[in-house]
Amino acid sequence: MAGITRRRSRTGERMIVNVLFLCAVLSVAVTVGIVAVLLVDTISFFSESSLVGFLTGTVWAPGQGDGENGLYGMLSLLSGTLLIGFGSIAVGLPLGVLTAIYLSEYASSRVRGVLKPTLEILAGIPTVIVGFFALQFITPNLLRPIFGDDRVFIFNAAAGSIAVGLMILPIIASISEDAMRAVPWSLREAAYGLGATRRQVSLRVVVPAALSGISASVILAFSRAVGETMAVTIAAGNSPRMTWNYFESIQTLTASIAQTVRGEVAAGTVRYDALFALGMTLFLMTLVMNLISARIVRRFRQVYS
Repeated sequence: MAGITRRRSRTGERMIVNVLFLCAVLSVAVTVGIVAVLLVDTISFFSESSLVGFLTGTVWAPGQGDGENGLYGMLSLLSGTLLIGFGSIAVGLPLGVLTAIYLSEYASSRVRGVLKPTLEILAGIPTVIVGFFALQFITPNLLRPIFGDDRVFIFNAAAGSIAVGLMILPIIASISEDAMRAVPWSLREAAYGLGATRRQVSLRVVVPAALSGISASVILAFSRAVGETMAVTIAAGNSPRMTWNYFESIQTLTASIAQTVRGEVAAGTVRYDALFALGMTLFLMTLVMNLISARIVRRFRQVYS
């Protein structure tokens, strides 16, 4: 009887292992399929348009030409994407790390139990609502009174950066706080034993020890920021211009893709294939960010016994 039970148990374990293996294979196959779809149409686009013109051109006007190089220059979209990415990190990084330090080192368990779930609600707010908040509150009530109505456009990159910075705040705070709490208490006790204050322990012991987790959270948040579409479209507008002025309207890679897909674009045309070239650019950007994140984690990771 015991032998029959063991055989049934082993059969069940093999079935579970097979199901898990199929799930892993399916996940990899989906990833490969997405890359293949992007690659096929991207190659089709570059067979009609110059790669050099795509990488170095500053004018993106796909509806005004038949594939001339100057009309498919993606630098204007890349500059808008980088403005939003770095601007949102400038907003989300200090707020997120300071919030994580407070939750990890200063807050009581009761306060932490209330603040952390409340903070993570920010990540669940629909992006369209965040975009309208930036358009109706941040620009008219924060940016224009400080910098002047004549300098700040209604649609501007600064409002988009602040909105996206608020959206990535839970990512940075949550992952950084988890990394800080993973630091062994023996390190804190050793620092306290040497006469260090709580502030010194937090900034000189806990934060350096959790640097790999904090760095990973920043890279993941940056990847999230460059992939954001709706909030950026509403707050920053849809003007594909080559600029580094945060008070002007810009257009990002994702916003351009969404705007073009919304219209009537015939499949197989250069304009249609250009969407996949932009998608491949965005994919490569996020892939590089993730590789950098993995390298940073391996470089600074500390293993505690």
